[in-house]
Amino acid sequence: MTRFLLRRLLQAAVVLLVLAAVLYATFYLAPGDAARLACGPKCSAAQVDQIRGQMGLDDPVYVQFWHFLQDIFTGHDYSTGTGTLHCPAPCLGQSYRTGELVTDIVTQKLPATASLALGAMVLWLLIGVGTGLLSALRRGTLTERLLTGFTLVGTATPVFITGIVLLLVFCSWLQWLPFPTYVPLTDDPEQWAWNLLLPWLALALLESAKYARLTRSSMLETLAEDHIRTFRAYGVGEGAIVRRHALRGALTPVIALSALDLGMMFGGALLTETLFNVPGIGQQLVQSVQLKDLPVVVGIVLVMGLAVVVANAVADVLYAVADRRVVLT
Repeated sequence: MTRFLLRRLLQAAVVLLVLAAVLYATFYLAPGDAARLACGPKCSAAQVDQIRGQMGLDDPVYVQFWHFLQDIFTGHDYSTGTGTLHCPAPCLGQSYRTGELVTDIVTQKLPATASLALGAMVLWLLIGVGTGLLSALRRGTLTERLLTGFTLVGTATPVFITGIVLLLVFCSWLQWLPFPTYVPLTDDPEQWAWNLLLPWLALALLESAKYARLTRSSMLETLAEDHIRTFRAYGVGEGAIVRRHALRGALTPVIALSALDLGMMFGGALLTETLFNVPGIGQQLVQSVQLKDLPVVVGIVLVMGLAVVVANAVADVLYAVADRRVVLT
């Protein structure tokens, strides 16, 4: 198990290093003046030269990238004109639009995105896996056809349509819920949950359709395997077969997919964040792209990549635990 974990950590580190290199090359080494782009069209030549020096763009490429990585792990000091601003590790840079540290911006926005992503994942797994299992166990019945229709509608409906319908029904017509306004968990846990309920449902209804279809097909495939037929031949009850043997094998692809989707939610739930006024890193990323604030864009994308890599590393471990056929080497 230890060797397995070390291999996964090493693979994750390599992936993050490659991602950092691609990001740096895309945003800082692409054709054009990155310093001018970061500073803005109204900056003077002296200001652009100052930004270029702070970004280290006059150094060789390998030196630039090394300093980029070094700043992440050791921190960096930025000149403010009247003093020095220290950026502690992990340092993702400084916004040249607002003067804020990128780490501070991400730290402020990340709790909202994490609240949205984790809560939605719990709901889409409960709805999707439950629906898929019921559909597989009721194969050929009216229940299966109704659930299949539900999954098709859910897959085909964009999240902003689902979100608008939920707002109209629950906030406008029935008035059961207030129009969402994000409240931090530490301020008021009850209001935090109530205001995120509709965003969770909007994302969960979209994602659960995919999980229902995956769980159904995986469950049917597992139930048709030889060892399941052997258990039935020995007189093992159907309930025990499903709970102890079939379910465990059927959920392994769900684990892998949920990890990828959870990682992508960190920055990828832009429409949901905008529609329900959730101040997450997705909104911040779009604003930074519009402002051409390169350090913030690079920092947020790097954090999104880290979320995907970590989520997939955790999924690998859970996959190995859930499926005994996986060799932990």
